[in-house]
Amino acid sequence: MPESAVPRVAAADSAEAFDLITMGRIGVDLYPLQTGVPLARVDSFGKFLGGSAANVAVAAARLGRSTAVITRTGQDPFGTYLHEELKEFGVDDRWVTPVAAYPTPVTFCEIFPPDDFPLYFYRQPKAPDLEIRTDELDYFAIRAARIFWITGTGLSKEPSRSATLAALKARARTGTTVFDLDWRPMFWNSRGAETARPYYAEALRHATVAVGNLDECEIATGVREPRACAEALLDAGVELAVVKQGPRGVLAVHRDGTEAEVPPVPVDVVNGLGAGDAFGGSLCHGLLSGWELERTVRYANAAGALVASRLACSSAMPTGSEVENLLARA
Repeated sequence: MPESAVPRVAAADSAEAFDLITMGRIGVDLYPLQTGVPLARVDSFGKFLGGSAANVAVAAARLGRSTAVITRTGQDPFGTYLHEELKEFGVDDRWVTPVAAYPTPVTFCEIFPPDDFPLYFYRQPKAPDLEIRTDELDYFAIRAARIFWITGTGLSKEPSRSATLAALKARARTGTTVFDLDWRPMFWNSRGAETARPYYAEALRHATVAVGNLDECEIATGVREPRACAEALLDAGVELAVVKQGPRGVLAVHRDGTEAEVPPVPVDVVNGLGAGDAFGGSLCHGLLSGWELERTVRYANAAGALVASRLACSSAMPTGSEVENLLARA
């Protein structure tokens, strides 16, 4: 979308500058209350706020940050539930609006610790969060936020794709702009990475931070070795590349030559889902706090470990004292 095509939309309530605004996926997570049981035989579930953009906002709010999320729900009881949960967690929901045509999505998982957590997304015929439109965005608020966070899923379908890129262009690399690579192949067409890579490249041109695991980095850059991924992300335009390596920890490399490679924090894993979102919200907290890179990554790692040791995602996001206590023990 050319610069001239980016709408300039005023909003009376956009004067407040949030620490963090996220944009992207939201839904209802229905997680089994039984561990190690196939989904076909599970007979009780817990209901939770879910979706990467929503979870990252919750994680940062738990650490005392002012946060908001830009997304869409269905016009249904599950949509009402998500509004209630966002408010309960202290996340501003002014830019969460209903889409009458599509139901609020739900996601089921299976829990086989320590490393097998299959996800089953029910987002058909289309998820409302992919109906975010360019003319609905508050560009002044997006530009004013100290951190703006977007995801790869937001690039998977129109009109969300154009809205996400328009928001990035209006942001114009003001403050910190994070691109969560967030690769979910089931949300893209059959050509997968071939389709996604040009849009990822465009988003990276406007982002200052990129965060992803090795699979996601490979989609964005075409390479897989961790340091090569970091270098390719820096070459694509970001200032800070954060490469999550699973059991090998996290590698973070800044354009100024600063880097940190930290090991994972050992915990008894209950459910690995949501750990990445806790990492993301805590990464934002560290960046906002002006911490050194290594401290920021260690803190984010510990927050992710805490969530991995718990059942849920949103309601499992840790407080600052919980993260500090785990770091002290580790």
